[in-house]
Amino acid sequence: MLLQIPTNTPLKKPPVDYCPKGAERWFTISGGKDTGKTMFYYDISVGGDEPEATVVLVHGNPETSYTYRHIRDELIRSGRPLRIIAMDHIGFGLSDQADFEMVDMHHSDNLIQLIRYLDLSEVTLCIHDWGGPIGVGAFIEDPYRVKNLMVMNTTIFPMPKQGYTYKNYPHPVLTWALFPRLYPAFAWGGVAATAVSSGEPQTVMSLIRRATGNTLAHLFNSVPKTSPEYVWSQSLRSIANARSSMRNVKQTPRWGYGYRYLDESYGPQDNTEYYRNMQERVPRYWKNCPAAGVFGQWDPCGKDEVIAQWHEVLPKMKKATLKYPDVGHFVEEVKWREISSEILKLNFS
Repeated sequence: MLLQIPTNTPLKKPPVDYCPKGAERWFTISGGKDTGKTMFYYDISVGGDEPEATVVLVHGNPETSYTYRHIRDELIRSGRPLRIIAMDHIGFGLSDQADFEMVDMHHSDNLIQLIRYLDLSEVTLCIHDWGGPIGVGAFIEDPYRVKNLMVMNTTIFPMPKQGYTYKNYPHPVLTWALFPRLYPAFAWGGVAATAVSSGEPQTVMSLIRRATGNTLAHLFNSVPKTSPEYVWSQSLRSIANARSSMRNVKQTPRWGYGYRYLDESYGPQDNTEYYRNMQERVPRYWKNCPAAGVFGQWDPCGKDEVIAQWHEVLPKMKKATLKYPDVGHFVEEVKWREISSEILKLNFS
């Protein structure tokens, strides 16, 4: 357990494996809407005094850096000379709580400050879920810092309308974008616990049962404190964090197209240009980057049409793409050995 947490996170008692002892770091954001807030990250060097590769793991919603625990530990066990960095975005995990309804472009503004503070280079950028547009959106401002890309169930492109979309997934009568309208903010942690830890293919009744059980456990504060579900639910126990997380879900039907909404604190918000910038610059700067992809295909972000979009702008990914039809969105929770192996191949083959 981290002994001292200098933020107002509701996750005051993280599991003992949340972060390797002594690797916890705290970064104060110096500009933008979150000026003065504190972001948690860990920074680990293993396998020798001089790391030969830097791996940056960028999480999405409603995750935290903890979703990469298996990958992190597998990379450590490899004994390779690596530097491993992962952060909790504002409103998640051990970082300060959100005070407005943040989406990808806001988290990216914070991440680029951390990247420049650490002066990262030769980075293997690992992205999942909203960590895709967050991580790409940040690093594309300094594209020379990226050496390799590891893509897991995410996109920065307009979501193709064929097959699964977030208007019919996980089930046509119970779509992901509908959940923020069905659940109040004070119960949202139960939805988060269900989404991350129960993301495999299942029936609508199974999903309802799991969501109901996790929500009740969240409301009665009875989620086991040693479980991953505790992390996903507890960090969203605050209303502010929950509302910010819910805004990301409301955005899903517009993933990659641009999304406009009204924030109570900052007024109209629009990330259309943010997406256009990524879509134009990634093929310009990273077309020749070594890349790998691992996708769970019971998910809009894992379908063949999305993978084809990545292959078009990252041609080297074509020879290093793994697809799993029986895995859902949170592929890093299931196929972490395979993902870790691909990261090592990118850096040491």
